[in-house]
Amino acid sequence: MDNGNGGDHRPGRVLVVGGTHGNERNGLWLLDQWRQHPGQLHRHGLALELVVGNPVAAQANRRYVDRDLNRSFRAELLSDPDNQELEVLRARQLLARHGPAGNKPCLVAIDLHSTTAAMGNSLVLYNRRPASLALAAVLQRRLGLPIYLHESDSCQSGYLGACWPCALVIEVGPVAQGLVNGRICQQSQIAVETALDALAQAREGPFALGSALLVHGHLRSMDLPRHGDGSPAGLVHPSLQDRDWRPLGAGDPLFLAGDGTTTAFSPENGDGSGTLWPVFINEAAYGEKGIALSLTRREMVPVAAGWAPSLTELARRLERDPP
Repeated sequence: MDNGNGGDHRPGRVLVVGGTHGNERNGLWLLDQWRQHPGQLHRHGLALELVVGNPVAAQANRRYVDRDLNRSFRAELLSDPDNQELEVLRARQLLARHGPAGNKPCLVAIDLHSTTAAMGNSLVLYNRRPASLALAAVLQRRLGLPIYLHESDSCQSGYLGACWPCALVIEVGPVAQGLVNGRICQQSQIAVETALDALAQAREGPFALGSALLVHGHLRSMDLPRHGDGSPAGLVHPSLQDRDWRPLGAGDPLFLAGDGTTTAFSPENGDGSGTLWPVFINEAAYGEKGIALSLTRREMVPVAAGWAPSLTELARRLERDPP
């Protein structure tokens, strides 16, 4: 697996992926429209690779076939010759074709996702690579997008976006699985075009990113309360539903049991004291993973001097779209 450091410094393209999860149809719809009508996407002169992440799952309108593709980019899975699961094979294929050292190398990955949770238009980062942080800082300044920094979680890893030297996940919701929604598509396209514009500007040299980046750093995920047989003993409390990115303090309702009993949030629930911010509340696809919501802590990350030059160095290696 490529370590995300840029491979052999060959020129590369921007990888735009839709359908990493086959039942998230909005990214797939956008890819199809951009292929049929290239003028509908303002590419800012950059050469793109428009790729369906999981074509087999997309054809079946399923999230995945054998395992979640967006958890399949783990070194131990990719290097295991006995592992022939469809999504592991696809992860190997994507890296061989479009990884930084691939046959058609890409240096930037933009992964389009939608969610049933009320996340609005947001970004997800899986690490603190300088170029990714710089690109996220531009989108936050221009579009006001919240950022979920999901790192250092031993239970959830192997993400597509962690394998490229610069990567963003554009996550938009709420929208039902399998449904194409015009608002979701419009918000996704705006974020993609803003990222491409930032990359095009970065080719001209470092630019101002502000003094700090506001991120919501992942602490841990929480499951519903459960009976001894594993069945749910409660549900997300109605007053918490759809309150992604909003503060959750001690005593606030968390879960509601069938008998009407409320479980309140406490520092013990959140692995720390003070106010936390939940994200991906009641995401439909996460039930199988034992996740009812994830808890984050707000963090102001100072913009380092090397972020903008790192993005500029990478952007200058991007191929231009043929006229």
